[in-house]
Amino acid sequence: MIRIPDDSGRIVSLEEPPRRIVSLVPSLTETLFSLGCGDAVVGVTRFCEEPAAALAQRPKIGGTKNPDCEAIARLRPDLILVNVDENRREDFVRLEGMGLNVFVTFPATLDDAVGLLRRLGQLTGCVARGQALADELAEAVAEVRRRVHARQRVFCPIWKNPWITVGGGTYVDDVLWTAGGANIFRDSATPYPRIELAQVTARQPEAIVLPDEPYRFSRRDLPDLGALDETPAWKRNRVHFVDGKMLSWYGPRAAVGVRALASLLS
Repeated sequence: MIRIPDDSGRIVSLEEPPRRIVSLVPSLTETLFSLGCGDAVVGVTRFCEEPAAALAQRPKIGGTKNPDCEAIARLRPDLILVNVDENRREDFVRLEGMGLNVFVTFPATLDDAVGLLRRLGQLTGCVARGQALADELAEAVAEVRRRVHARQRVFCPIWKNPWITVGGGTYVDDVLWTAGGANIFRDSATPYPRIELAQVTARQPEAIVLPDEPYRFSRRDLPDLGALDETPAWKRNRVHFVDGKMLSWYGPRAAVGVRALASLLS
């Protein structure tokens, strides 16, 4: 019997390691393959893109916000992975109401991600690999923390029209902090505040980090950010386009991501 607590405090019980898994979380889909249980993945969302070759023929059951719950049930999964930020509570309630085993994830920090990797390994019967991935991330986090001696004020939008950024208590905020950044909206009352660029200028960021997901920022967006030309980041050409996965995907690429971000901000 496998009994593992999820991030909602529920105990998820399985008689044996799952043989049929549906993942509604792109980063966790990749994690399952890194754990070595990719063959058990029988359904994913259309946003699950890694590992690309392995997922090409996997059934797609809709998006993260609008999964086809009936299609999921028809796949007869032993286990479904969801996330508080990426998936809707009503879909979780519906799937659980169908009698399906749902494991809720909600890592808010890199330390949480370490624990999640370990628990996912235990949950899927891939204990050694889960522990190895957890140890790798813990080592990277400890190494980066030792290297950080000063922090740069950082602005990291995740959407535009309207402009949306990250507040404190979010996974991205913790990644920025661990890597040597001080998120200028860390004091926000909401996790994903809508803001105006005038507020950004007032807080004088020393670095601007532009990820390519969920909004795909690129150089074509620079004219729209021109209002920040009086910030230290803009004046010193500290505007960085980054792989959004290194900021927001908790899984096998998190260790590489936090190291890369720390080097960028150093």
